[in-house]
Amino acid sequence: MKYFVLTLGCQMNLSDSERLITVFSNMGFQKTENEEEADILGIVACSVRQKAIDKVYSRIHLWNKWKKDRNLITFVTGCLLEDDKKKFLKNFDLVFETNDIAGLPEMISQYGVVTPTGLKTHHKQDEFWDINPSYDSNYEAFIPIQNGCDKFCTYCAVPYTRGREVSRPSSEILDELKVLLGKGYKSITLLGQNVNSYGLDKKGEELSFAALLEEIGKIGEACEHRFWLYFTSPHPRDMTVDVIEAMAKYKCLAKQVHLPLQSGDNEILRKMNRNHTLADYKLIIENIRRLLPEATIFTDIIVGFTDEDGDNFENTRRAMEEIGYNMAYIACYSSRPGAVSSRWDDKISMEEKKRRLHILSDVFIKYASRYNEELVGKTLPVLVSGKSRDGSRWAGLTEGKINIQFASDKEIKIGTFIDIKISGSTGISLQGKLSL
Repeated sequence: MKYFVLTLGCQMNLSDSERLITVFSNMGFQKTENEEEADILGIVACSVRQKAIDKVYSRIHLWNKWKKDRNLITFVTGCLLEDDKKKFLKNFDLVFETNDIAGLPEMISQYGVVTPTGLKTHHKQDEFWDINPSYDSNYEAFIPIQNGCDKFCTYCAVPYTRGREVSRPSSEILDELKVLLGKGYKSITLLGQNVNSYGLDKKGEELSFAALLEEIGKIGEACEHRFWLYFTSPHPRDMTVDVIEAMAKYKCLAKQVHLPLQSGDNEILRKMNRNHTLADYKLIIENIRRLLPEATIFTDIIVGFTDEDGDNFENTRRAMEEIGYNMAYIACYSSRPGAVSSRWDDKISMEEKKRRLHILSDVFIKYASRYNEELVGKTLPVLVSGKSRDGSRWAGLTEGKINIQFASDKEIKIGTFIDIKISGSTGISLQGKLSL
C-alpha cells in the first residue's frame, strides 16, 4: 500500500512528520509524492493560522470526492484545536494527536488493513520520541527536545493544541545527536515551542537549556567534522546570559539567534502576555552583541494586534530600527479560536495591517542590506544546499543563515562546506565565488 502525507506549519510539524513516516515504513507501506496513487492520505495540520486550516478543508474535500471511485483512508494529525478536531471528525476517517502516532497501526487495522507492527494503546509523549525519525535530508536534521508551551501568549493557540511543556530526557537528545553526527550530518536544529525553557518542568531532575548546550558543545569539540547546531524558537523570558555564554564558548554552536520580539510597544507586549518589556528584550540583544559580535539575529513580529494604535506601531518601528535584524518574519494579526485574544475585537483593518507590514519590512531590509554589504570581500564557510531556482548557480547558507548564491563550473556535493568569497549583496541575500 502507498501513503501520502501533506505537512503544514512550522518545523515542529516537519519533525513530527519524520516520525510519522517511520511508522508507515515499519508497517511496510511505501511513500509517494503523488497523492492520486495513494491508498492512505494524511495531513499534519496547523491550527495556529487560519490559512493552514483552509488548506486542510480544501484537500479533504478533494479526497472525499476520490472516495466515490476507490477505497481510501484519510487522516489528520498535528497541531489541532479541539474545535477543529470536532469538525475534522466529520470529514476524516482518523483524527489523532501527534503523541498517538505510535498507535497508527491499531487505528488503520479498524479498516481491515493488517500490519506487522505490534499494536499499542494509551500512547504517551515518551513513546512518540522513541520513534526513530526518517530524515528527508542526509545533511540537515531536526531534534525535538520539548513539546508544548506554558507561556500562554494571548494571540497563540499552541498551548491548547500541544498542551503544557514536556522536556525530553537529555540522554535521548544527546544520543540522537551522536547518531546524526556519526552519519555525517552538518546542520542540526533543536526544536521546541519555547526551546530555551527546556528542563524547567523537571527542575533538579534534568539539565537546564544552557547545560544541555554545554554538553552538546563538548560533543562538538570531539567531533571529527564541522557541524552547526541551531535552536528555535527561544522566548525572551528564558534567554539567560549562560545560554549566550555557551554559544560563545563552542564553535559548533552556530552564531545565529532567532529571538521573537512580536511588538516593540510595552502596552501591546502586556496585552500579548509576553511578560517582558522592550527594555528587557534590548538587554538580551546587548548581551548577544557583546558576547557574540558576529551573530545574526532573526525575529518575529505581529502587526495590527487587536487595538494596536499608531503610537503602539511607531514604537515597534523605532525598536526595529534601533535593534537591527538580519531577518524578520512579519505577520498580520489574525484571530485564532481558542486563543484569549479571539474574545477581543479586532479593530485594525487588513488594509492597515498590510500597510504596517510593508513599513516594517522596509526597515528590516534596510538594516539587513547594510549588514550584508559589510561582508563583501570576506571569505565565509557556506553549507551547500543545492542549485538556485533557475539552475544557473549554486546556493547555500552561511553560519548566520544568510542565503548565498555562487557560480562554479565544478560539480559540488550538496551538504558539504565550502569557502566562498563574498562578491556582492542583493538585499537580504549574498553573492559570492569560490575562494581560491
